[in-house]
Amino acid sequence: MTTYVLVPGFWLGGWAWDAVAAPLRAEGHEVHQFSPVLDRGTTAADHIEQLVGVLRDLEDVVLVGHSYGGMVATAAADQAPERVARLVYVDSGPLPDGMSQADFDGSRPQPVDGMLPVPEEAPPMAEGFDWAVVREHGRPQPAATATDPVHHGAGWQAVPRTAIMCSFTEAQLRELAASVPAFALMVGGDWTYQELKTGHWPMFSEPRALASLLLTAA
Repeated sequence: MTTYVLVPGFWLGGWAWDAVAAPLRAEGHEVHQFSPVLDRGTTAADHIEQLVGVLRDLEDVVLVGHSYGGMVATAAADQAPERVARLVYVDSGPLPDGMSQADFDGSRPQPVDGMLPVPEEAPPMAEGFDWAVVREHGRPQPAATATDPVHHGAGWQAVPRTAIMCSFTEAQLRELAASVPAFALMVGGDWTYQELKTGHWPMFSEPRALASLLLTAA
């Protein structure tokens, strides 16, 4: 049996992994669908602390981070590497120490009363599914989680890592890693790569295919 902890990206809770978690559980695995606190004033450090608290009660975890969840997973694994058997990044990756999600995105967010509303219109990478599921069930994201720098050391680098790339290819990744600092930590060391050609939210567009890759990654 494998223990999975699934960490969502912006606007999402553990519910976003329902269609991925079901086939994992059907195979007899233990699955924890992490729901970060999305209250006003919450910071990225709060999400990391919350996730570390989950990891402290588990062993040999396959820690899966999607999008912003990859930043949180990296920093949490850095604090508790002995609890993590593998890091899996779903269309995400470890950013350099001190970088924020906004730094990676390349634009400053426009918060409303300290929160980032769920977009009414589907972003360009929302392929293969109805964005209404996010619009209806998602929650505004605390602005500080986008603008706060996320810090980590080298502890997480002792953990084997898998990148599941959905909106870019391994070849594109290697090209970017050679010239763009934000991608530099996604090559070298104990990495494996998988490609799932769908949009940025494969837990909605290709949940069973994503679950199959997670089973392989474990």
